[in-house]
Amino acid sequence: MTVTTAPSPDSRPTRLVFPDLIAAFPYPLRVNRHGQRVSEESKQWLLAGCQLSKKRRAAFDGLKGGLLTAECYPLVDYDQLRVCCDFINYLFNLDDICEKMDSERAAITANELIGALRNPHDFRPTSAVGTLTQCFWSRLTATGSLSAQKRFIDTFELYFRAVTQQVKDKASNTIPDLESYIAMRRDTSGCKPCWALIEYANNLDLPDWVMEHPVVEGLGDAANDLVTWSNDIFSYNVEQARGDTHNMIIVVQNQEGLELQAAIDYVGSLCFGCIDRFEALRRDLPSWGPEIDAQLQVYIDGLADWMIGNLVWSFETTRYFGADGEKVRRELSVDLLPRRKKDDGKPIPEVVSHPAQPTSLFASSVLSNIVGSYRVILNFSMPRSFSLLHSLRDAFAAAAWLWNATAKRVRHSAIP
Repeated sequence: MTVTTAPSPDSRPTRLVFPDLIAAFPYPLRVNRHGQRVSEESKQWLLAGCQLSKKRRAAFDGLKGGLLTAECYPLVDYDQLRVCCDFINYLFNLDDICEKMDSERAAITANELIGALRNPHDFRPTSAVGTLTQCFWSRLTATGSLSAQKRFIDTFELYFRAVTQQVKDKASNTIPDLESYIAMRRDTSGCKPCWALIEYANNLDLPDWVMEHPVVEGLGDAANDLVTWSNDIFSYNVEQARGDTHNMIIVVQNQEGLELQAAIDYVGSLCFGCIDRFEALRRDLPSWGPEIDAQLQVYIDGLADWMIGNLVWSFETTRYFGADGEKVRRELSVDLLPRRKKDDGKPIPEVVSHPAQPTSLFASSVLSNIVGSYRVILNFSMPRSFSLLHSLRDAFAAAAWLWNATAKRVRHSAIP
C-alpha cells in the first residue's frame, strides 16, 4: 500500500495525548548500582570504535543507553552489565546505520555481523561495526551458557532479516497490515537478543524445551509488544516529522481509518492489554522443578524489568522528547511537530486513512491481546487455563468497546 499526500493538513491535531502506562505497570523500577560507571566506559568504547558525525555524537550523548541498561538489568554484576551496555549502545548505533541503507547493503552488513557471531575464531572484520561485534561477543561467550549464546545468534539473525524487509518497505512506501506489522516489529525491535542477554547476565542455563514452551514464549512476546508498541507511541512524533512509516500508529490509521489521536488511544489500549497478558501468563506458568523454576523466575523478573525500565527511560532520553521528557511524562502530552520538507522542498507525504472494515477492526483489536492466551489454552487443561479464559473475555470486551467507538467515529465522519 502506498503513501499519498493528505487532502487537508487542517485535520491534524496540534497536540498528542499519551496513555499513562507507567502508572498501570505493577512492578517497581530497579536501577543497577554499577550503572554510572558502566555507562561512561561503554560510551567511550563505542566512540573509540565508530566515527560519529557531530550530529550523531550529540544524539548519542542524549541517548542515555547506559541508563536504559542499568534500569533493564538491575541486579547483574559489573562485567555482565558492561557487555549488556555495550550491546545496547551498539544496537542503537546499528539501527541508525541501517535506516540509511538500501536492502542490498543491509544484507551485506547482516552477513558480516552474523559471521562474526557464528565463526568468531576465523572472523576478520572489514568494518567498524564488525570490530565492535567481535569485541562484545568475545566477552559474552566467556561466561554465557551455550543455550543463551545460540538464542542470541538466532534472534539477532531474525533482527537483520526483519530490518532488511523494513528497508524494502520504506523504499517502496509500503505500509503493512497490522498482523504482519506485529510479527515483523517483534524482530525489528531488537528485543529478542536482549532477552537472551537476561539469561547471559544472570548466569542462567535454561533448556530449550523450557524456553520454547508456549507460556514462556508468550511472556517474552508480551514484554516485547509492550516495549515496542509503547515505543511506537512515544517515537511517533519525531518519526512522522521525517516521514517514517514503520510505526504502529500509522499502520493502525491506514488499516482502521482512525484519526491520529484515536489511533494513539487504540495502540495504548493494546499496550494495557500487554500488561494484563503478561500477568495472566505468569500466573499460569507450569513447574519444572525447584532448580529450573528458580532460574525461570529470574528470567521473568528480567522481562518485567525491561518493561518498566523502557517505559521510564523513554522520558529520560532525549531521543523522543528532547529536553522536555520530564514535562511530557508529567503532562502525558506533547505538541505535534511539523513535517520536514524533502530535499526538493516538497512536504513529506502524509498517510491517508482508509475507511475501517468491521471484520478487520475486530480481528486486529483482538489479535495481540488473545494470541498468547489462546496458544496456552491449546496446551493446558481447563482448570489451569481458567484465568486465561478471563483474559480472553476481557480482550473481547475491549475489542467490542473499540468496535463501538470506531463505528461512531466512522458514522460521524460520513455526515456531510
